Amino acid sequence: MYWTRLFFGLLILGFTLSCSPKKSPSQPTDKAQIIVDQAIEAHGGKRFANSNYQFTFRGKTYAWSTADGRYLYTRAFEDSTGQIQDHLSNDDFFRTLNGERLVTSHEQDSMYSNSVNSVLYFIRLPYGLNDPAVNKRYLGEESIDAKKYYKVEVTFEQEGGGKDYTDIFVYWFEQESHYLDYLAYSYETDGGGLRFRKAYNPRTLGGIRFQDYVNYKAALEPGRTAADLGHLYEAKALDSLSSIINENISIQ
Repeated sequence: MYWTRLFFGLLILGFTLSCSPKKSPSQPTDKAQIIVDQAIEAHGGKRFANSNYQFTFRGKTYAWSTADGRYLYTRAFEDSTGQIQDHLSNDDFFRTLNGERLVTSHEQDSMYSNSVNSVLYFIRLPYGLNDPAVNKRYLGEESIDAKKYYKVEVTFEQEGGGKDYTDIFVYWFEQESHYLDYLAYSYETDGGGLRFRKAYNPRTLGGIRFQDYVNYKAALEPGRTAADLGHLYEAKALDSLSSIINENISIQ
């Protein structure tokens, strides 16, 4: 009888395990990671990884080309010295003037490359939120303009996090569409500050969603963080500062 009961016990256990849903080991379980993955997919997904685009931002022409983990970012503009072009890739940064490569200092390279990378980072959001130096934390839910959002905080590791790795970002993702509609950040350079951005003018080109933003400024007060700015926006307590407009977007 003992062996009979053991046999049927093992049989039932095996049947239960075989019928239980199996989770892929690669499937994310972290709430913030799931939200970001859904947002990236909604904004273009894998198309970001292999893409070639050009656009104009504040009078300068930017372009990016990405393929199989390699990237090339460029920025072109003209000043009193001639035609300047910046080149940022996996390998290095360099600047040319009228087609001739310039000799620049390490400090100049850092300043120019950070400037180029910052513009490309924002226009391709939320794609960059899965970069290795990014830390994500789920902050809960919040309603803005009668829509429900997930809030995700992003901080950066010092290694690979860029010059401004101490900046703290908060992103609001609409729960149904998974679109990134709002973002806020705090920064420490030049005395520090708080900014809040509202997305508008969404358009899709080549399967990738592009957005412009209205940039708002919040007064610095003790204890106030980027995560508080959604409530301040709802209360109309933020001052409009500027517009982030990406023009003439085209596939190259």
